[in-house]
Amino acid sequence: MISGNSTFIHVGQLHVDAAPRAISTVLGSCVAVCLYDKKLGIGGMNHYLLPFWNGNGLQSVKFGNISIPKLIKVMQEQGSSAKSIEAKIFGGASMSISSSDNMMIGEKNILVAREILKEYKIAIVAEDIGGQNGRKIQFNLEHGKVLLKYTSNKQC
Repeated sequence: MISGNSTFIHVGQLHVDAAPRAISTVLGSCVAVCLYDKKLGIGGMNHYLLPFWNGNGLQSVKFGNISIPKLIKVMQEQGSSAKSIEAKIFGGASMSISSSDNMMIGEKNILVAREILKEYKIAIVAEDIGGQNGRKIQFNLEHGKVLLKYTSNKQC
């Protein structure tokens, strides 16, 4: 994994950068959408906690339905078009066995990512989603590849 050239993002953040940089995060039930434009060698990643903003308070990128369009917009501001962007989705684990509602959060986070990317006509070329384990991911913008390591920690 790249360490010195990597930007770490937390819950409710997104970041867009160019090669040879990398972007990393740690996920549990949260989801990260990685967008990559191989023509321009740029990519971006978000990290959202919940699928939908409920309309209360300020809109925040900690909600998937706010975060994903914002990430696409930032990529477009850097010169990308939706036609040249591909997506990879990670996270959405069921981190709690006791509450059925908690188990649904990961699934809903995955669903909102798929639906919004479909709406923007952005192809999902890879995913590692669901399951019981958290994930550490690092998105290498030089090649558009994501390195993944499973964790036993209860992240997000």
